[in-house]
This record gives sequence, C-alpha cells and structure tokens, in this order.
Amino acid sequence: MFVSRKLHLVPFFGLALAVAGCDTGPGSSSEANSAGHTAATVSTAEINQLILGQRPFDNRDDFENARRGLIAQDPELVIDHLEGGEVWNMRDYAFIDSDGENAPASVNPSLWRQAALNNIHGLFEVTGGLYQVRGYDLANMSIIESDTGWILVDPLTARETASKAFLFAREHLGEKPVRAILFTHSHIDHFGGVQGVLQHLSDEEKANLRIIAPAGFEEEATSENIIAGPAMTRRAMFMYGKRLGRDERGHVGTGLGKGPAFGTFGFAPPTELISETGTELTVDGVPMVFQIVSGSEAPAEFTFYLPEHRAFCGAELVSRNLHNLYTLRGAKVRDARLWSAFIDEARIRFAEAEVYFGSHHWPLWGQQNIQDFLAKQRDTYKYIHDQTVRLMNRGATPREIAEQVQLPPALNEDFHNQGYYGTVSHNAKAVYQYYMGWYTGNPAQLNPLPEPDSATRYVEMMGGVDTVLEKARQQFVAAADMAAVEARDTYRWLAELLNQVVFADPGNDEAKQLLANVYDQLGYQAESAPWRDVYLTGAYELRHGAPEEGLKPAMMREVLLNTPVARFFDSMAVRLKAEDAEGEHLSVKITFTDLEESYLLTLQNSVLHNHLTSTETPADATLRLTRPMFVDLLVGRAGLKELLFSDDISFEGSRLDLIRFFSMLDKPEGRFNIVTP
Repeated sequence: MFVSRKLHLVPFFGLALAVAGCDTGPGSSSEANSAGHTAATVSTAEINQLILGQRPFDNRDDFENARRGLIAQDPELVIDHLEGGEVWNMRDYAFIDSDGENAPASVNPSLWRQAALNNIHGLFEVTGGLYQVRGYDLANMSIIESDTGWILVDPLTARETASKAFLFAREHLGEKPVRAILFTHSHIDHFGGVQGVLQHLSDEEKANLRIIAPAGFEEEATSENIIAGPAMTRRAMFMYGKRLGRDERGHVGTGLGKGPAFGTFGFAPPTELISETGTELTVDGVPMVFQIVSGSEAPAEFTFYLPEHRAFCGAELVSRNLHNLYTLRGAKVRDARLWSAFIDEARIRFAEAEVYFGSHHWPLWGQQNIQDFLAKQRDTYKYIHDQTVRLMNRGATPREIAEQVQLPPALNEDFHNQGYYGTVSHNAKAVYQYYMGWYTGNPAQLNPLPEPDSATRYVEMMGGVDTVLEKARQQFVAAADMAAVEARDTYRWLAELLNQVVFADPGNDEAKQLLANVYDQLGYQAESAPWRDVYLTGAYELRHGAPEEGLKPAMMREVLLNTPVARFFDSMAVRLKAEDAEGEHLSVKITFTDLEESYLLTLQNSVLHNHLTSTETPADATLRLTRPMFVDLLVGRAGLKELLFSDDISFEGSRLDLIRFFSMLDKPEGRFNIVTP
C-alpha cells in the first residue's frame, strides 16, 4: 500500500508513541533486554539531557526540508534478499517517533533526532525535473529528467534495494528510458546496486547507456577492500551495528542514513571519465558542470552543477553531519585541509545554486542557506585540522588533542556539522595520524608488550583480578549517581580498566559482564551513531561471543569480476602464511583464457610476487581457466581439487605443487575476536 504525502506519517509511526518512552526511567543495570543490554543509569540520563541545551532543538527546518516535496511513500517498506531473508526493513525503526522529540534515556537526544530525520523515506521532488528516492538504502538515488528519459545518480549499494527504488520511482513518475548513470564516487553504497537498475532496461537502453564517473573510479571502486577486506568487513560489523537489535537499546541508525544494505553487490564499468574541474557535458540535453574532489571523502569523486536547475549535487563532499577523516571500520586517513579547500571551491564556483542535494540526507533550498551551509562545513574541517596541528606542534598527544579540541560556538549552533557519523574526537586523532603516524614520540609506546601480556601484568600489579573487579564494581555503582561529567569520565575509565581485566582473564564472565554494562552506558551517551554501534556491539559480543560466520565473500562476486587481475594476486600475497612458506621455492603460472593474459606467481624468501608474463614462460605448475572461474575459486564457490579434475580447465605440471601452493594461503573468515583476546 502506498500513501499520499498528506497521510505518509500515520501508518508508519503509529506505534512510535507507545514505545518511545519505555526506557526513560533510571532503571538499574540488572534490567536487561533480550540481547542483554542494560537500562540507562540515572547519570547517563542526565548526560543525555545536557545535550538539549547545546543544540537548537526548537529549530524544525530540517524536518520541513526532509519532508518537502514528498510524492509517495511505502510505509511497509521491506526489501528481500535474492537468496532469502531481508536486506532492508524500515518498519524496524518504527520505535523512533516521527518528530524525534521523545528520546529514551538510552539514546542521545541529538542522535535520536538525526535518526528520526533519516526515517523519512520515499520519493521526493527536489525541484522541477529533479527527484530523489531516499531511505531505501544508506545513500540516495537521484533522478534527473532529460530530453528523452532519465539520468540516474548513485544507484545505491545493492541490487535488491536499487531495483526496489527504481521501480518505485517508475510507478509514480512514469516509465522512461534511462539515458545515463552517474557514479559520483568510488564507495560501494553509490554504485553497488547498478545491476538492480540495469536488469530493468531494454537491450537498446543498455547499448546506448552513458555511465559517467570520476577518473580513477574503476581502480578505486574495485580495489578498496581487496587487500584489507576481511579486517575492514569485520570491523564494519561493529561500526554499523549489524548484530544489534533495532530498538532503543540497540541500533537506531548510522547518522549518515539508517545503515548499509548487505545485499548483492554489483558493478558496471564507466563509459566516460571526468578528470578535470570545470569539465562541461551535455547529457541527453541536460548541461552539467563537474568539480573533481578526489582525495576528500573518497579517492575518486566529483560533484556537479546543473545550471538549468540551479542545483548543486555535493555528492559526499558535504552531508548533513560531520563526516569521517578516519572511518572506524578502517581505511586510509583523509586530508582535512584538502577537503575543506574543495568545499570552499564549490562554494565559490557554484555560488548561484538555489538548490543543494547530495548522496545522503535531504536537500537544502535558498542561495544564502546553501552558502552558509557550505561555509560552516568548510570551516568545521579546517578548524579540526588547524587546531589539531597547532596542539600537535606544542607536543600534545592524540588523546590529549582529542580531549581539548571542541567546536567553537559559531560552529556549534547548527545540526548539519555535528558528530553523528564522524566526530571531532576521532577526526582530530586522524589529523595527527595523517602527519605523524601512530607513534607519539614517547619511548614507552615504541615497543610495548602485546595487549594480553601487558594486561596480565597490569592486573597483577593492581592486586589481581578479584581486587580490580571489586573496585571497578564499586565505581560502576557509584557512577550511576555521580554528576554528569564525572560519571561520563568514570565510565570511560572503567572501560579502559575492565578491558585490561578481560584481556588478562578472558574466561572471567563477571569481568566481561561488567565491561559490557559499561559499554552499554557509553553507547547510550554517544551522539555519534558509529560510536554507539561500536560500544553496543562490544557489549553484545562480550555477552554472546564473536559471530559464527563473517560476511560471505560471494556477496562481492560481481565486483570482483571487474577487479584488475593483479589485485587478486596482491591479495593472495598478503594471505601467504610465512611460516608454511619458509624454504619453499615455487612458480605458478595462471593463464586467463578469456582475457588472453598470463601471470607468473613466484614464491621465495616467504614472499609472493606476481608479474604479467607470456604464455611461454616456464613454471612448476600452470593453470588455464577463465576469470569467472578464478573468482569462484577465490570466493569459495568452487574448490581447487574439484577444478583440477574438471573439464573446464587445463593444467600442466605438478598437481601436488599447485595444491601445496594454495594450502599456504590463509583463509580469513572475518569473524576474529575484537573485545576479547
């Protein structure tokens, strides 16, 4: 059932008021929900109430903008995974009241407000001939009417969500051919759903389709997670709260949106690349002016301006929150100074814009509003950069800098640059890392013991596990009634202290439960959605253990099919088990029959190298197969032994050498412990 714009809030939020206040009392740590998360303490409730005096909560402009132009909404929005289960379920967030005013004690009121804004989903008209589908994925899909059809911008993360959003737009705007697709940048939530759109296009549409992306897109989009993918994916489970319940003691959103869609990821190669700022294109009658901002939020990214619409697409250069200079899932640190400069350039270059729309969140209207928005976004990143470097040059450490750098009043009067995704704290540490790396200069940090060894010695020095636990328990009980600032710092200290106990004695259930209780309170206090999810996932895993399985590599099969082959071999090199390879000297040649390319892999000195070579190069073992078959081998859809006796490949040399070679490669499952050793 679909509802008009006048009725769109009633069915979806009908239960909100009945549940929104269920966790507002002080409670006690023994009042756990089904996942084990305890109630907010009195001090946590007071800490969260303090935020109400720090932001202009009476300003409702964001809610008006987020609802403006609603054409249609599906209040029962659920999207199924192609292989069973759900990819997306907006009904899960019905516990958040529609105006974001009834935050329970277990959610920071500022984050609750952001979560309510991100609940507003549907098909919207931004301005004449420009539409957005929002709330069908972490990102937005934008639609530009062209002379003979549509231009799509950022077709979401997954095939399933993109298909649903595209068909929903067609149902309410009419069926039109797609003439072009723009990928604004190289992160998967902006291109991974492209096959969900392409599957609905005619052969003629696909044959003539223009796919426009920033220079470097293909390399960056397909290789970002190849080398460190297992570690990034595991940490993403923390950052996005994948294992948490959708409720007032669990995941409420990511700040940037509701969350990523863990569906079927795809790829399509661009037909045109934009490499210079100022490039102008006319796409099916629509003039566009591009700005290259690669090296800001993404390593390959552009923004663009639509002169006829007077509309600026900020991609992810700007959004309705402070972004990450360092993302908690793990990634290369971003350049805050460059990021700020790109925003300033956009502000000047596209000064006539009357409409701003982006890859996330809701639009903004009015030239002066946009100029003010861009100026404050620009100055927020520059302020964090400059003040971090100033303190760094005075000898302050990352932890000291993160504690001292706070946004000035002029940058703290709006919501759009607040730490719902990135934070001033971890972004300041990122600036330090960008310039100085991990080492603070303190010799004690140059060669410390591994965490479990260090923790064991700390706990022994403090009188043993039982003594430390008793003191920590007393402080935890006392913190519930402390003044807000003292309580917040006590919880932070207890997290550090009890982590030492858990790493010294990982089988101690009492220590793990007490640390989980501490993480609950820190999660409830967090204004940043990733911080909340990290703390609460830590609490969850202390109680329930690490996941039994990680994210399946097969989800990335379509992306891997478009990944440069050399990247596969680079990823194999970082999986080599050096202890097993000691003394081995092997050469393996892999020939891709569909690409007509051969690669020689050489193993010596416990290091694996790869080089493009000729088909005549000798090797201990030679394998001939297609790239899709090789990808199936990498993602576990096919086994090596089965392939070796298959008619689909040809083989020369020693099968034993080949099996021995592959046996020396680690098979990371992406489910390693994080909150325990």
